[in-house]
Amino acid sequence: MKKDIRETVRKGYAEIAKHGGSCCGPARSCCGGGSAAGVAKAVGYSDAELATLPDGANMGLSCGNPGAIAALKPGEVVLDLGSGGGFDVFLVAQKVGPKGRAIGVDMTPEMLSKARRNAEDFRKQTKLNNVEFRLGEIEHLPVADASVDVVISNCVINLSPDKPQVWREIARVLKPGGRVAVSDLALLRTLPKKLSASIEALVGCVAGAVLVDETRAMAKAAGLCAIELTPKPGYMDAMEDAKDPLYRKMVRLMPRGTKLDDLITSLSVTARTPARGGRR
Repeated sequence: MKKDIRETVRKGYAEIAKHGGSCCGPARSCCGGGSAAGVAKAVGYSDAELATLPDGANMGLSCGNPGAIAALKPGEVVLDLGSGGGFDVFLVAQKVGPKGRAIGVDMTPEMLSKARRNAEDFRKQTKLNNVEFRLGEIEHLPVADASVDVVISNCVINLSPDKPQVWREIARVLKPGGRVAVSDLALLRTLPKKLSASIEALVGCVAGAVLVDETRAMAKAAGLCAIELTPKPGYMDAMEDAKDPLYRKMVRLMPRGTKLDDLITSLSVTARTPARGGRR
């Protein structure tokens, strides 16, 4: 079952990479509606940030802005889980500067190829040579123990078929006192069976989401502390677009009188690993 889910997601995002960043049409979002730029601005990215990106890096796959809550410092090493075309990697690379490093991990070869092409444009545009993209699954990160200052992720952990393992991997790769800054989708209550079984909803970042309290429990069980979860109501309403076929399919699966925003929220998650000596 876990393998089937992983392959479904891998194939879906391979198609997104091949068709210019969309499962719903050119330059459209897989996790909602509207243009890629419109989605990014709706979840907290500024025009100034978007202007620094290589063409094609923003594919409208965000449900928040993890770099904005990560409190990044020059010289830090940042790891992005499910980095796609490199959108957040390129933004955080500018914040950590030439002495820092931004590493993206993605399980889809097509996404990795796209990110590496974008990286060449990023280097020419910014003169920074501090980004790297690695092929791997977020449940088995190709990253050494205690080697990362900050882990970020944007609308990806909800797609994993083994979320507790993802949180354990996050804790493993973080240095003592390292930080987590994740934007993800979470459930306010259980999804209707028809929607949770929908392949379109799975690839669209919805069917794999778990309840807010489950996210807290998984992060705590992995050994993280200072866990703060901040729901952002209105995300699904903001993404509504009558022309988006994915959104229309999901709406048709909802019980009458219920909106997706009644069930699903954008969730900001911050946490850290205990400092040396185990102080929490």
